[in-house]
Amino acid sequence: MTKTIELIFDFVSPNAYLIWQPLKALADKHGATIEVIPAFLGGMHKLTGNAPPFIRDAEVKGKNPYAMLEMNRFITKHSLTKFQMNPHFPFNTISLQRMLVALKPEKRATFIETLLPAIWEEQLDVTDTEVLGKILQDGGFDAQELFAKTQDPAVKQELMDNVENAVERGAFGIPTMYVDGEMYFGKERLGQIDEQLTS
Repeated sequence: MTKTIELIFDFVSPNAYLIWQPLKALADKHGATIEVIPAFLGGMHKLTGNAPPFIRDAEVKGKNPYAMLEMNRFITKHSLTKFQMNPHFPFNTISLQRMLVALKPEKRATFIETLLPAIWEEQLDVTDTEVLGKILQDGGFDAQELFAKTQDPAVKQELMDNVENAVERGAFGIPTMYVDGEMYFGKERLGQIDEQLTS
């Protein structure tokens, strides 16, 4: 029986970029599938009282520098050397997340792999509609159709429902993953997911 890794995902998180390829490799190793569940991190933070670590931990001496050290270790381990912090971070991803919702599930991975490099390697401003439109067109997507979908009430509602459902399941940040109903938060949990998929 094929295992499924549920991935609560938002483009705004650098860790969403960092975990994507290693998680795909892990899924391939176990013959598992990744089910992408688009959520809006800002909404998750509002419902849970959470905040981005660089803000939340700003007053804790040594904590953010250590987080950067761990991030760099992860980047080195997984050869993600094209990664660059986006100068527009934190940016609003509500439109991107609605587009992700509007796509058929089998198209979501391609959409993610079109946008992640643009954001976290090329440092493009995806809140600029012209920039985003070109990225989408170059990636083989109908940009005009996707922009229209962001205003579809059903799409808006589905994204809100995804956020509420994720929080009800215990999620408070990105990336959050579920395997066999077990929750795993953060890119550092890949080893635990590997063990769960093995068991």
